[in-house]
Amino acid sequence: MDPALRHRGGTWVGWPGLADGDSDDLQSYLDQFSKKLGYDLFPVSLSKKEVDNFYNGFSNEVIWPLFHDLFPLCNFDPAYWDAYVTVNGRFADRVAELVNPGDLIWVHDYHLIGVASKLRARGINNRIGFFDHIPFPMPDIFFRLPWRKSILRAMLRYDLIGFQTTSDCNNFAQCIQMAMFDPGSPVKLGAADAEPLPSVQANEWISARSQETRLAEFPISIDYKTFNEISCGSVVSRMATELRQKYGTRKIVLGVDRLDHSKGLPNKLAAFRYALKQYPELRGRVTLVQYVVPSREDVPEYQDLRLKIERQISEVNGTMSEPGWIPIHYHYGFLDREQLCTNYRTADACLITSLKDGMNLIAKEYCAAQVEDPGVLILSEFAGAAAELRPYALVVNPYDIEQVAESIYSACMMDEARRAKNMRSMQEHISSGDVFQWVDSYVEALTAIDGDRMASVADRFHKRRSSDIDQEAA
Repeated sequence: MDPALRHRGGTWVGWPGLADGDSDDLQSYLDQFSKKLGYDLFPVSLSKKEVDNFYNGFSNEVIWPLFHDLFPLCNFDPAYWDAYVTVNGRFADRVAELVNPGDLIWVHDYHLIGVASKLRARGINNRIGFFDHIPFPMPDIFFRLPWRKSILRAMLRYDLIGFQTTSDCNNFAQCIQMAMFDPGSPVKLGAADAEPLPSVQANEWISARSQETRLAEFPISIDYKTFNEISCGSVVSRMATELRQKYGTRKIVLGVDRLDHSKGLPNKLAAFRYALKQYPELRGRVTLVQYVVPSREDVPEYQDLRLKIERQISEVNGTMSEPGWIPIHYHYGFLDREQLCTNYRTADACLITSLKDGMNLIAKEYCAAQVEDPGVLILSEFAGAAAELRPYALVVNPYDIEQVAESIYSACMMDEARRAKNMRSMQEHISSGDVFQWVDSYVEALTAIDGDRMASVADRFHKRRSSDIDQEAA
């Protein structure tokens, strides 16, 4: 969001990552950065208990695993839901203090689904949009959520909901139709002033409680120009030369993943091991360079995942290494942008095996940084980016280790002409639909919503008691 706000200006309201911080001291600190950045920063302070229950709890132990089809990892603790409702109200209070008539309010991601309903209850009639950065699950997954109707009703308080893919749009529409209404009866929300809900597809309107919500696909992207320029720069050029000398003539298959169950790291390692066994000519000639970025290191399930990954890597390296060649080079830690672009630029292939991903911007960053001998993108069909890049990437089912292994082999053996054609096509697509185009298209869509209709909706909301609306949202 930083390049987007630098591009258009605005105000960023968010939690700064600190528990029990002094908001006045923090605001003074952030004001210094606002002058440099060109947009304003305003913090929402959370207590340690709220961080535990709202952020680590409901956001990351309920919504995140559920929306990524990882239901066994969910912890449906009622205290988490209570904290989620409370903190969403806290964000709404902060926004209400800052918003002016005519301002557009754009709420981001699964942590803050309830902000619009809280703002409406506080008499805020501005246009409010929401963007869901992660996948939206099919009804049979979503219905496991104990608070499913409350979440859906809260989402229907937005004027525009943006999803990464058409599939996500349709999943949400199906959840609305199946979860909130009785089969065979007229489609109503149950309130006295409810209006019929038409058959919904992506990019259509949902009419609900005298308010209309639009669903649309807005696939997120990257600051393509910046990534490309950094990769062409002297610092990365020097580092790329040194890195290439380190690996010599070996093919480099690159993996860059956050430590998370949704990234399919065990599947990736199993597929790479299978490739080395199935295609002996790869042994000694290809190396998997795998970066794992730390995430939620204090959570036991994530600690177990890390141990599992490291055991797999040790097993492969221990049984398949040869003099002068180690199959997997493993790095656990953070990368700055120059290091990231250096690895992108030198990699002969980028291997992404997400089990579920809203978009996966690594795929787009890799393409933007390919400024020398073109590489190959191997991309999970369950990443949102596959919907855009499918014709030119090697799209795989990450659960099918034979297919992934075959794609690794194909990427290493692909001739330069085909590699160049595919990479050029992906670069043209990504550069023409960069993060700035993404922001502009969303803002234009939110701005275009009928102002007269909004005024009518606001009047209806004013007639209802705030306490009733708050109770419904909760």
